Amino acid sequence: MENDLINISVEDQEGNVQDLEIPTDISLSLMEVLKASEYDILATCGGMALCATCHIQVLDDFELPEPGDDEADMLDTLHNAQSDSRLSCQIRVTPALQGMRIKIIGAE
Repeated sequence: MENDLINISVEDQEGNVQDLEIPTDISLSLMEVLKASEYDILATCGGMALCATCHIQVLDDFELPEPGDDEADMLDTLHNAQSDSRLSCQIRVTPALQGMRIKIIGAE
């Protein structure tokens, strides 16, 4: 059913935009979904908020819960982090992400 999918628009490092349809019951992080969808994300630390190689930018002022302390500390170390920067490993895929647009920044 159509309501069983979460639609997210993803812009990769080359500027290509693709829409992802993700099952609502997938129980994964956004990083895991992006890696499974063959996006170029290193995820060196395996999703522990320790490396920032899954750095994304959340577009269109999409509202997400505030980053946790570990994520905020890691984002503070990035020279290219902005107010809309997040670590995709710290974002759980839920129906609340419906319509979100992101840009993959990754390791720089």
